[in-house]
Amino acid sequence: MRLSFIKCHGSGNDFPLIDARGLALSDGEWSAAARALADRAGPVGGDGLLALFTPAPGTLQMRMWNPDGSEAETCLNGLRCVARAGFEALGLDEAPVRLKASHAEVALDPPLGDGVVTVRETVGPADLDARWVAGAERIVEAPIAPLGSARAFTAVAMPNPHLITFVERIEEAELVALGTICEAAPAWLPGRANVSFVEQRGGDLFVRTFERGVGLTNSCGSAMAAASFAACLTGRLRYGVPLKVFNAGGLVRAVVGEDAMVTLSGNATYEWAGSAEVDFATGRARDLVVERHYTDEIAAWSALVDALGR
Repeated sequence: MRLSFIKCHGSGNDFPLIDARGLALSDGEWSAAARALADRAGPVGGDGLLALFTPAPGTLQMRMWNPDGSEAETCLNGLRCVARAGFEALGLDEAPVRLKASHAEVALDPPLGDGVVTVRETVGPADLDARWVAGAERIVEAPIAPLGSARAFTAVAMPNPHLITFVERIEEAELVALGTICEAAPAWLPGRANVSFVEQRGGDLFVRTFERGVGLTNSCGSAMAAASFAACLTGRLRYGVPLKVFNAGGLVRAVVGEDAMVTLSGNATYEWAGSAEVDFATGRARDLVVERHYTDEIAAWSALVDALGR
């Protein structure tokens, strides 16, 4: 089946995005499409597959599948891209969004930089119920014995699961090692988890994440939200005070409310539009056709990232 999509990214987290309003695919077919289109060894590649639905007038719905075909509870970098596509399709500038296990509010926001389409998203509340980690009730600034690390973690669900630890300096080899343990779905963590190392840089944060179903990634929006909440929860930063969250792919603006709601504002950049043949039986894609390049948007985002000088 030939599927049309837009290749897009939020803070360097890149995805093929399908306008699914006219499609009727089974869950198994969506999973196969994700494996095909998000495969880095295939013709498209990405950190997952996004799909836009409109379940009711003025309302959006996002579904997101990881490259391994598993469906994620949310993806905040992807949500901004889906929101933009929904706004353009329906002539809106704000809307509620239905996610797999929660809801969000999205709206167009002042741009991060010249020519950078920017979307604001509010999600939460962040959840500290940590029973998904070996049955623990709550983990805040504490080691997780089965993980075999002396680092102190905070377990936060946004609603997808995150293990956040604050470090003086990010060591990627250690992050990958710990993330790989969690990715194996051990008995104490059957649902797996995203693992993030976070540097505090004054009133801002830098986040590096090993993402469930993806691996080491340039950016993970829900991890940035979880890290921002954890920083306020542990007294490193203050609730209600705007901050910037940097990552290998760029940055977002963030505010954490005392009600544990988190607002992120970041780019929703289109790179190119095209289509590919997807074989649902094999989970493979072929015959890519690129129909349009969004050259100005790519240049605008590159200029912003270059100006950051991280």
